[in-house]
Amino acid sequence: MSDQTKRTAIVTGAARGIGAAVAKRLASDGFNVAVLDLDESACKQAVADIERAGGTALAVGVDVSDEQAVDKAVERVANELGAPTVLINNAGITRDNLLFKMSVEDWDAVMNVHLRGSFLMTRAVQKHMTEAKYGRIVNLSSVSALGNRGQVNYSSAKAGLQGFTKTLAVELGKFGVTANAIAPGFIETEMTAATAERVGVPFEEFKQGAAAQIPVQRVGQPADIAATASFLVSEEAGFVSGQVIYVAGGPRD
Repeated sequence: MSDQTKRTAIVTGAARGIGAAVAKRLASDGFNVAVLDLDESACKQAVADIERAGGTALAVGVDVSDEQAVDKAVERVANELGAPTVLINNAGITRDNLLFKMSVEDWDAVMNVHLRGSFLMTRAVQKHMTEAKYGRIVNLSSVSALGNRGQVNYSSAKAGLQGFTKTLAVELGKFGVTANAIAPGFIETEMTAATAERVGVPFEEFKQGAAAQIPVQRVGQPADIAATASFLVSEEAGFVSGQVIYVAGGPRD
């Protein structure tokens, strides 16, 4: 990517885990990267890592479920880094419980971050993409979209993101904008470590049990997702749109 074509990417939920890995990978690919998360100070490490490697990054604190905050954050990115034409909707939370125990608050919290947040971010960024006649949108779904015990809220949100992705591809394709979703399997992150703690299983044992069920016989790493995102936002991926790619170490229905 030359200086003349250098583009700006926004990655939400990028303070740690998959989001941070994607942000660093895109920076290494030559993008200016806006690192967004709820707590701006939490983004500083990822920004420092990017800058240390010679990249350009900006930390932005934003609640992706807050309409006004999202609009201000995207405007700030456009002013300080350049018009964003790449968006990775990665921000997410879990509030796991069985259906009969799940509160309305836990249902709404997950929906607000995953679905409302992705909608607000995409709506705010798409104007920059349509004006540029170029854009790449990648939404983070999950294998949980296929159904997962104790995650009726999370599974519903991740399935919803797949429909959201396909509709974006239909609506925005004529503007040179592609939209795809990545559906990770078991990825070694703080979130999966927290799940292991919640169910009372040591994390190493938890990972070993997961790996035994995966055809490639290992759990995924954030870098696995970052590599897939890198391809989907590339110039070469311009004919790939409306797809859900399961990055799970084996086939998924």
